[in-house]
Amino acid sequence: MHLHDSRRPLLLPLLAAHVVLAVLAPVLIGRMGSRAFYVLALGPAATTVWALAQTDAAMRGEVAQQLTWVPALDMSVTLVMGPLQWLMTLVVAGVGALVLAYCAAYFGEGEAGRGLLAGTLVAFAGAMLGLVWADNLLITYVFWELTTVFSFLLIGFDPAKRSARAAATTALVVTTLGGLAMLVGILVLGGLSGTYSISGILASPPASSGALSAAVVLLLLGALSKSALFPFHFWLPGAMAAPTPVSAYLHAAAMVKAGVFLVALLVPAFADVPGWRELLLPLGALTMLIGGWRSLRQYDIKLLLAYGTVSQLGFLLTVLGLGSQMTAFAGMAMVLAHALFKATLFLVVGIIDKHAGTRDIRKLHGLRHRMPLVFAFAVLASMSMAGLPPLIGFIGKESIWAALLAVATEGDGTPLRGWAGWAVVVALVLGTVLTVAYTLRFLHGAFWGRGPADEDTPCTHVSPRYWAVPGVLALLSLGLGFSGAVLSEHIWPYAEQLEPALHPEELALWHGVGGPLLLSVLATLGGVLLFLGRKTFGQLQGALSFGWSAERAYGWSIRGLERAAVETTGLAQRGSVAIYLAVALVVVVAVPGTVVWTVEQGGGVIAYDTPAQLLVALVIVLAALVTTRSRRRLRAVILVSVTGYGCALLFLLHGAVDLALTQVLVETISLVVFVLVLRRLPQHFTDRPLTRMRYWRMALATAVAVVVGAILTAATMYRTQAPLTPELVAGAIDFGAGYNVVNVTLVDVRAWDTFGEISVLLVAATGVASLLFIDTRSAGIRRVADIPYPKGVKKLPSQPGRRAWLPAPRTLAPENRSILFEVVTRLIFHPMLLIGVYLLFAGHNNPGGGFAGGIVVGLALVVRYLAGGRYELDEAMPVDAGVVLGAGLFVAAISALSPLAFGGQVLQSFVLETDVPLLGHVKLVSSLFFDIGVFLVIIGLVLDLLRSLGSGIDRHIRREQRQREEEAAA
Repeated sequence: MHLHDSRRPLLLPLLAAHVVLAVLAPVLIGRMGSRAFYVLALGPAATTVWALAQTDAAMRGEVAQQLTWVPALDMSVTLVMGPLQWLMTLVVAGVGALVLAYCAAYFGEGEAGRGLLAGTLVAFAGAMLGLVWADNLLITYVFWELTTVFSFLLIGFDPAKRSARAAATTALVVTTLGGLAMLVGILVLGGLSGTYSISGILASPPASSGALSAAVVLLLLGALSKSALFPFHFWLPGAMAAPTPVSAYLHAAAMVKAGVFLVALLVPAFADVPGWRELLLPLGALTMLIGGWRSLRQYDIKLLLAYGTVSQLGFLLTVLGLGSQMTAFAGMAMVLAHALFKATLFLVVGIIDKHAGTRDIRKLHGLRHRMPLVFAFAVLASMSMAGLPPLIGFIGKESIWAALLAVATEGDGTPLRGWAGWAVVVALVLGTVLTVAYTLRFLHGAFWGRGPADEDTPCTHVSPRYWAVPGVLALLSLGLGFSGAVLSEHIWPYAEQLEPALHPEELALWHGVGGPLLLSVLATLGGVLLFLGRKTFGQLQGALSFGWSAERAYGWSIRGLERAAVETTGLAQRGSVAIYLAVALVVVVAVPGTVVWTVEQGGGVIAYDTPAQLLVALVIVLAALVTTRSRRRLRAVILVSVTGYGCALLFLLHGAVDLALTQVLVETISLVVFVLVLRRLPQHFTDRPLTRMRYWRMALATAVAVVVGAILTAATMYRTQAPLTPELVAGAIDFGAGYNVVNVTLVDVRAWDTFGEISVLLVAATGVASLLFIDTRSAGIRRVADIPYPKGVKKLPSQPGRRAWLPAPRTLAPENRSILFEVVTRLIFHPMLLIGVYLLFAGHNNPGGGFAGGIVVGLALVVRYLAGGRYELDEAMPVDAGVVLGAGLFVAAISALSPLAFGGQVLQSFVLETDVPLLGHVKLVSSLFFDIGVFLVIIGLVLDLLRSLGSGIDRHIRREQRQREEEAAA
């Protein structure tokens, strides 16, 4: 792995800082309360300051950082901050820092879930920055989906609210569906371009073709779903179930801007590709009109702003999708304006909700007198949203009108001259009329009320902690309205990527009397008149309301999909494990079995190397045959284990000591699990006479055995390359600094695979816990000192300075105790722990490793459990199994990433050799720490199995015994 950095690059460290802050957020909230939000805001704030310091370099496209991973596969993590990314960084990080500061006031002390929300919000900010900075389409997709996951968690912040759960699920389904379409488009575009580098694709886009059009349309589907364009617009208003600061950030400044950013990023290269304008322009204009129309029907001011956001997103994507230099330039100015005014208004809604106790405009009266500063900031933001001077929203819209008129009259680098261009102008002017109208509806409903006869809504005092943040954002909207020249200087480098405009202009408050000013005045007057006639317009809306909507269509689709799934499952899944297994085995026999018998024969087969192998094979075959005749379940399980131990012996005879050790340990722990489960099953198999179906099963089993044997034989006969054994041995010594080839391969050469495997183990353990634990894993952990003893068993008094070892057997009924087993446990428990630790440390050069050592320690816990029951297991490991599992995965991940801090590669091993007194010459390989993670994961998995299949079943058995005793007594 190689790091390439430009001058003063902090892109990767800033992303890492967000990750660290997200992880620490629950701890900080727990210790500092809501004040911790100020600490968490330092990450986005530092990013904003750094981005401002890098302005000149960003304008020249000189801010970049690359983490080269696998050069042979052209895999790298490249982050860049050009002019477009610079502007989006200020939006994402700047607004993010202010929203986090606002959260310190919004979330009161003792409010449940603050820590998780804070961490998720910071993580979301980091994911958005990664999405903006990524210069690789695949990395872009990773961050794209991370924002989807984090938004799901933020929208569903309150799991007790059904509306929050439903809204979070809807947002997840819709945006994930678009993301999957986008992934296909990325793969197609990468294949056509020969690279996934965004800068490379923009510099040399592939030639126009049907495949390119399909790829572009698929990419746009991802943008449309993320930015809530029709027909995906319905998820955004539902997402208002999230806390208001979350809405201010995700649904005004950050998440919904992801689709806008993607369109702005790709428009210089793909605006003329068939399908681009045909998709974006009609859907964008329609979304603007639908959002504005629906906004005028809302009584909840938060929902009113949500539909207004839908409308504005349609406006932005229509403007950016046109593909001229001036529309791109003006569109990005409007992106900045939208982030400022919409974040301000959402935060104002949060203040009203907290202090007035309602967001219903039918219940809000006279708040302009109760909170004059908040009202002033809301007026400024509303003026910017309506496009009134001297706010930044006005200069952005004036430039948009000028650009649209140039497109309609002269084309201005687009094929839209004439009626198509004028159609866009008319649609966006009508949309702006609706924007002005719902802006006035918001201001009037929130701060005026329905008339002087109404009493003012009771309202508590608004402290500066609340109004400071929306005040800063509103004043920025005002100040930037007078900074058109400065904004133009920093937005124009992005617009220069497109074909030069016929009449380039800069952002300004006054362009003279002309078409743009006329459109602004026309839209404003139309909006005012529409607001004044709101009652008549409301009646018209009611008359034109339809019984169908996108929300209902989505609901019907989901219900239909669920019903289809139920019917399909009912048809294919009949509840018989035997049928499922038979279908899978028939496929094995039919497909690979047919192929293996039709291929040309290879070399010869060596039956055995030594007579000892033949003898072991004979034992395995006999054990298998006897298993089929066994009537007792326990005997059958033990006989199956004999075949497993026989395989271990075959490994040993072949010289594979490490494999033999692992096989023995896995077989032993599997036997224990079988025995624990068998306690709840009948002792004997059914004694029903053989039926015709059983003969079919025997025939199928025989066929599978023959086919699998043939496949294994053919696989060894058709070797075309020389074995890699010499290279593996040399690589283990030179590359991994160890002599145990198996262990070095696991923790060094193919450590990525091992990390994936232990992650799967953790997921499997979580699944076991979810299926078998009604409450949390740790709910049943009780030390012996805290439990009641059975009747007739005297509790020994504790002695100062001494505590009984193996105390829990005394809690068992006498008939369930084994003195011999308890004595044996006292003798072997600690040696087993030592052996497990020895195998962990010795595994790099000798048989063993973290996997084998973890199983040995797990078996030691099994011995303690068998000797004293579930309380003895809690004495041995009074810790939640999930904590052990998580700690193991965390240690493995940290050991994998730590070499990056020293200029190394992920999972790169380092060797430290030194002389230690008494110990002599010591060689320490850093991959040992990765093996320690594996060690802990295995222990956690065994502990989880014992707690679920052991302690859990014990509790069930004991509960049934008490019920029987109570029934007998009654």
